[in-house]
Amino acid sequence: MQNIPLVDLAALRQELAHDPLAAWLDWLPQALDTALDDERNGNLPRFQQALDGLPTLRAQHVDLRRDQVLIGQADEVDAASRSRIEHALRGLMPWRKGPFEIFGIPIDTEWRSDWKWTRVLPHLAPLAGRRVLDVGCGSGYHLLRMRGEGAALAIGIDPSVLFTAQFAALRQLAGVTHAHVLPFPLEGLPEPAQGGRLAAFDTVFSMGVIYHRRDPQEHLAHLLECLRPGGQLLLESLVIEGGAEDCLYPADTETNPSGRYAMMRNVWSVPSAQMLKRWMQQAGLKQVRIVDETRTTLDEQRQTDWMRYLSLAGFLDPHDPTRTVEGFPAPRRAILVAEK
Repeated sequence: MQNIPLVDLAALRQELAHDPLAAWLDWLPQALDTALDDERNGNLPRFQQALDGLPTLRAQHVDLRRDQVLIGQADEVDAASRSRIEHALRGLMPWRKGPFEIFGIPIDTEWRSDWKWTRVLPHLAPLAGRRVLDVGCGSGYHLLRMRGEGAALAIGIDPSVLFTAQFAALRQLAGVTHAHVLPFPLEGLPEPAQGGRLAAFDTVFSMGVIYHRRDPQEHLAHLLECLRPGGQLLLESLVIEGGAEDCLYPADTETNPSGRYAMMRNVWSVPSAQMLKRWMQQAGLKQVRIVDETRTTLDEQRQTDWMRYLSLAGFLDPHDPTRTVEGFPAPRRAILVAEK
């Protein structure tokens, strides 16, 4: 049985040795010890057991540019190994961002993240040779797509230890280098003076995060601290229809003090795309443009055999699918791009 680390510090030391991000190597070991503490993460032993149950093998065929990311073909493993792989990956459920095909095992995730990538990619500066940061990266599906586009380094941060473990499994099976998921929120990185939010990234992504922040301007400020001058920020968020003065504050209702929106906790503000654009301009970003606005459908976000909890269909009013169960407008999402 192999011992697969949730975060491969040895690889990070090697890959960052001559990189501006080398300063991270000073605080990462202790930060990881804290973030991956068993007492803080009751499911961590289960995740580690699933990882360690993977057979010792690497995929011969990997395609990171395919919508259903390919890690190994079915004929690369025997039935027993494929069964072990599927058992391990099911031990890391629920799988929310994907999809993947792993040695002939289709992982049909809750989100068709490939649809979002299709909307995002045409508006990005070419990723080849760039350092990329993905804030709120989930399983790391988009990190793999970024590496598939030639990103020199793809770092994802997400406080969920489950997502860190999912990416560790994908990385191990695919043999992917220069791509890592770290179990931190953006605010958990040290201050710039301590080598944390270094202005070292060429492209920064924040997808599905800003509406969970009490202070969206603070979130934007932190994103800018990570971005080099002239670098590109891609921001994706829930939005409502409306003009530059329109914003929904879910917690501002007597019947919804927890700030639930479509059953998500801690949704503090859902701006219009125009208001989000104004926030970005106020933060000092340049050439801010709205490049996409799309209603989320039941085909894009849904319950699957790999994510068996409630999904979008259960978050909408059964009598009026244009409204959430709380009575708010149903989810729609916008993508905005800007430069520092």
